[in-house]
Amino acid sequence: MKNAVILFSGGLDSTSCLAYAKSQGFNCYALSFNYGQRHLSELNAAKRIAAHLGAKHIIMNLPIDQYGHSALTDQKWDVPEAGNSAQIPSTYVPARNTIFLSFALGWAETLKAKDIFIGVSAVDYSGYPDCRPEYIQAFQTLANLATKIGVEEGRIHIQTPLIHLSKAETIQLGLSLGIDYTMTVSCYQANEAGYACGKCDSCKLRMKGFSDAGVKDQTYYFL
Repeated sequence: MKNAVILFSGGLDSTSCLAYAKSQGFNCYALSFNYGQRHLSELNAAKRIAAHLGAKHIIMNLPIDQYGHSALTDQKWDVPEAGNSAQIPSTYVPARNTIFLSFALGWAETLKAKDIFIGVSAVDYSGYPDCRPEYIQAFQTLANLATKIGVEEGRIHIQTPLIHLSKAETIQLGLSLGIDYTMTVSCYQANEAGYACGKCDSCKLRMKGFSDAGVKDQTYYFL
């Protein structure tokens, strides 16, 4: 089996991505980050889901909340309840995917893994610039230029199986792979039990996804 590193938050998209990688026969190494986000419920979900799916899982402490300037890492900022795809929202964390992918690349190189999975979507997303296909292509080019394994052993592939899928299509894919979405946490301001607010942009996208997919919303809400 080939090794693969999966960026894994414990949310709907990254869980779908992990299940997909597993279905493709990869030996999965799930990488999560405690980066000073508003809550740890998603990371607690990540631990449970990784164990359930049989993936090796590590959580790295990465205090990028010291930068501030994001509603996801600065408690003084309010989490917005409605998104606007024409603008980059306040929940954008500066350079987050670049930082995460860099750490994933380092782990992949030690594992001799030529595949890194990330659950970004260019269809149903919140306007983040580091979810676009051209960004992923640029990072893949960097990965192959900047690593020993890329130079000596061949192409490193940044795999984005969800990038052209709507949230509904992602959910349908995950259900076909046997995912129990009640285990996942996507809310920007979930409570300690992992229950969602039902108001933030992430919750709204998730709600719409279940509705468009024509299946029951597999989310616990505290409101």
